[in-house]
Amino acid sequence: MAQIERETNGQSGIGTTPILSVNNIEVIYDQVVLVLKGVSLAVPRGGIVSILGANGAGKTTTLKAISNLLKSEKGLVTKGIIEFDGRRVDNTTPNDLVSNGCVQVMEGRHCFAHLSIHENLLTGAFTRRNGKAAIQRDLDAVYEYFPRLRERRKSLAGYVSGGEQQMCAIGRAMMSRPKMILLDEPSMGLAPKIVEEIFGIVKTLNEAQGVSFLIAEQNTNMALRYATYGYILETGRIVLDGSADDLRQNEDVKEFYLGIADSNRTSFRDVKSYRRRKRWLA
Repeated sequence: MAQIERETNGQSGIGTTPILSVNNIEVIYDQVVLVLKGVSLAVPRGGIVSILGANGAGKTTTLKAISNLLKSEKGLVTKGIIEFDGRRVDNTTPNDLVSNGCVQVMEGRHCFAHLSIHENLLTGAFTRRNGKAAIQRDLDAVYEYFPRLRERRKSLAGYVSGGEQQMCAIGRAMMSRPKMILLDEPSMGLAPKIVEEIFGIVKTLNEAQGVSFLIAEQNTNMALRYATYGYILETGRIVLDGSADDLRQNEDVKEFYLGIADSNRTSFRDVKSYRRRKRWLA
């Protein structure tokens, strides 16, 4: 299989030095609403890390804080430090961050509906200056990873399925030659079979290309199957983190996020209040 050309050395495994480090950040909207409170996380080079939590927990805000997209929504990182690939980036512009190798795939895909799939993919290479031949090689590689996009390459993006749009959005991100992709709710609105396919492709890209992923996801079961590490976010705070295996075995995670209740429980009356049972906040 063809590979997207890398400007950096290939990754043979998960590195020990984080490619992304978020240290104690706080985010405020409209100079009043405190949304994130002391959030810290790290993504190892070549790893897949998930941010888990319910709708409104602050997952998307965390990704937008990293990619410097908050200002368009009157948001601001008021505390903490964000470092990517050894450089502090919380004061850089979004386009500089993309040029440095960090790309976000937004929630809802956000493909250009009036452009074809092929044209959408080419927009991902807009910032590149290394010639048409290199871009064509990378485009061919994307089509190998996403054969369905090759079949639909002439179709307008607004008229393809949600799964195909998600593939297009990831493929478009790959065209910029990223070191890391921030992937926001990739399973939203998609059938389970398509979700499985999307996450399988993410895993393939991670292993074959060495691309690191930070995935914000409500589908905890799917995310923990493919990630190596996870952070659980609630009301703007990290309340629990650990390896994917450890989180899958945690009793509270199993009950509140995986829907697996204690087999010895005989009545729903035995289930304590959600807020009272947060052992991780004790």
